Amino acid sequence: MAADGGVGMTRAMPVPSVPGGRAPAETFGLSGRIGVEREGFSLDVALDVEPGEVVGVLGPNGAGKSTLLRAICGLVPLTHGRIMLGDAVLDDPEADVMMPVNRRGIGVVFQEYRLFEHVSVLDNVAFGPRSSGSSRAAARLVAHPWLDRLGLADLAQRKPSQLSGGQAQRVALARALACNPMALLLDEPLAALDASTRLEVRSELRDHLRDFAGPTIVVTHDAIDALVLADRIVVIEDGLITQQGQALEVARRPATDYVARLLGLNLLRGHAIDGEVTVDGGGLLHVADRSVFGGVLVAIRPNAILLHADRPDGSARNVWTGTVDGIEVIGDRVRVTVVGPPTVMVDVTSGAIAELHLARGDRVWLSAKATELEVYRG
Repeated sequence: MAADGGVGMTRAMPVPSVPGGRAPAETFGLSGRIGVEREGFSLDVALDVEPGEVVGVLGPNGAGKSTLLRAICGLVPLTHGRIMLGDAVLDDPEADVMMPVNRRGIGVVFQEYRLFEHVSVLDNVAFGPRSSGSSRAAARLVAHPWLDRLGLADLAQRKPSQLSGGQAQRVALARALACNPMALLLDEPLAALDASTRLEVRSELRDHLRDFAGPTIVVTHDAIDALVLADRIVVIEDGLITQQGQALEVARRPATDYVARLLGLNLLRGHAIDGEVTVDGGGLLHVADRSVFGGVLVAIRPNAILLHADRPDGSARNVWTGTVDGIEVIGDRVRVTVVGPPTVMVDVTSGAIAELHLARGDRVWLSAKATELEVYRG
């Protein structure tokens, strides 16, 4: 929905009125530096999102993701910095500009969806145009095409309590789009869905976001959601950006331990010379890329490491020993943490656990081919 409420404004932003809920003929990028200070927390993030681009914002709990979103839509004022949509200033404390929430031209889909339980799906979607001054009949005319587009036409007269999680998510998105926004903000849009529904709705949502011509920001703590939905990923930790880039590049080359853990990768820091990496904290690894020298990061997928009861024979150039420190079932696999050096996570089948009779405290051997190690400058 388009957020409403707010404080006095210095400058109003023109919001195009387009019949039938189509995207505005003119699109704008979202840019700025978002600085928010409060007791015990500081957020300082520079962000630029191009028209038609979907940026996924990832980060642990308390990193500042929701504060970022709330600042952009106007629910949290900036302490310093400036936010712009096109050439319009949304918030600039130094210039004493604070545009009200309902004038920003931004559609918001909240984590809980916040549908109005007492009215129908049709009137939920019509809320945006209605709150902007349209008559009930005119607002419904705008809402109907969005119901058709998101496959909700047959549900128009239902109340939110009669919807599944996936249907409610689509109603919330339709309500945001019916406001004809110039930018979209989605706060954990799939968090309320169960696992089976999430897979289907994630794919649908990606298709809908591809059709939106304005900038979109998706805040999430789920790496898969971000990788599927976003063109580019921004990682926030402790109020600062620690990594950003194309989704696949971030997944392939994580810059921090948090990102590596989130993506299920082992990330080791070390020093490379001629294809050999001395790992910080102990251990030596051989990598296929001999061109990288100096401080490096080495990423290893847990399923690229093999676990053995005895020292293995074979062609793997990386062989080391360690102690089992943890065994955790994750879906159809078992993740074993082995304290080295180096210390790594290894993914094996439950059958392998039974065959090896693994338990915490057991001594094991590990092996990995040099070609399975991704090395890059740290």
